Amino acid sequence: MKYLALALLLSALLSLSNAQCYRMAIEPGMTRCQDSVDKTWHDVGSKWRNSQCMDCTCTQCCAAYSTPTSFPEDCVSVFDQKACKYIVHKKDDPSVLCPIFGAVMK
Repeated sequence: MKYLALALLLSALLSLSNAQCYRMAIEPGMTRCQDSVDKTWHDVGSKWRNSQCMDCTCTQCCAAYSTPTSFPEDCVSVFDQKACKYIVHKKDDPSVLCPIFGAVMK
């Protein structure tokens, strides 16, 4: 019974994990699509990451990162645009990384 409850909980969390996605329509016969952020063109079936840290195909784009929600109070989260991820470090010493206890896809 415990495993069934765990499986249901995990499947509910899995459906929430793509909450930061948006869908795009492609017309039948299209061979290319345009990224709505960077205005770059891509072949149908290809994958790319745009300048807003979204992992995209011609049918959808999803955030390539999660946002930390729970970490020690003496730490701060800072988004690294180049790496497309949040880095959590001590407020008074950026060289010391902090543990992340919880994160969400917004």
